[in-house]
Amino acid sequence: MSAVSEERAPSSQRGERAAWRRLLREPAAIIGGVIVGGFVLIAIFAPVIAPYDPNASDWMTIREAPSLAHLFGTDDLGRDVLSRVIFGARASLAAGFLSVTIALAIGLPLGVAAGYFGGVTDMAIARIADALLACPFLVLAIALAAFLGPSLQNAMIAIGVSATPIFIRLARGQTLAVRAEDYISAAQSLGLPHAKIMASHILPNILPPIVVQATLTTAIAVLAEASLAFLGLGQAPPDPSWGSMLDAARQFLVEAPWMAVWPGLAIVVVVVGFNLLGDALNDSLNPLD
Repeated sequence: MSAVSEERAPSSQRGERAAWRRLLREPAAIIGGVIVGGFVLIAIFAPVIAPYDPNASDWMTIREAPSLAHLFGTDDLGRDVLSRVIFGARASLAAGFLSVTIALAIGLPLGVAAGYFGGVTDMAIARIADALLACPFLVLAIALAAFLGPSLQNAMIAIGVSATPIFIRLARGQTLAVRAEDYISAAQSLGLPHAKIMASHILPNILPPIVVQATLTTAIAVLAEASLAFLGLGQAPPDPSWGSMLDAARQFLVEAPWMAVWPGLAIVVVVVGFNLLGDALNDSLNPLD
């Protein structure tokens, strides 16, 4: 470990412990964590929790109101709405997490490289990001999903690519601020490779705002996946997705409103959970803001 790293390690560890203590004292963090964690567990254990096969039709119970047999009622094909909401969590959360992972994998290295090297590299990467940001996020995601074809995997790619410029701009701005610090100059004077400086000294110091943005962007990605599925560009039928369930329910809002209420409520609760968690992370990682 270099002298620069040794000097910064104790204060960095103390800062991390203090951030964790602040986070655990935040009611929003606890509520958001419980909501997100609960839906993650529901998605993982869906085959165990769901009372019925989500794709099994029962023609004797078409659009049946909520009852003891079907707590959330049934849809237009006699399928149990509760089971479909439970399995739909898999598509929505997978789209949220994986699309943000794609955006981070592309945007974070490009943003750090742009901010660290500057010059032509910065100009080229920044102009590409600005061009993508000029197009509204959801419009770009719909265009990419339509080009790639309707499927959950393609929807994830479309959402991830559409979210990439957000992380490029954020990582670039944070890197520009960190690059001006004395410890970066010290690391450069020691002759450390650029890759090591970016990985060991810049990246750890720009992670807090990146983590906050990733949490908030996950909520946006869940909404985007639901929008794409509603338009027929996401999870392919008959596999359940909250967005496709809303699409099927819009024809029966008067006769069977429960078909729309439960998937819509699930989307709202998950998005609120991620936003609460993101706000709490921001407050704990940036206590002076």
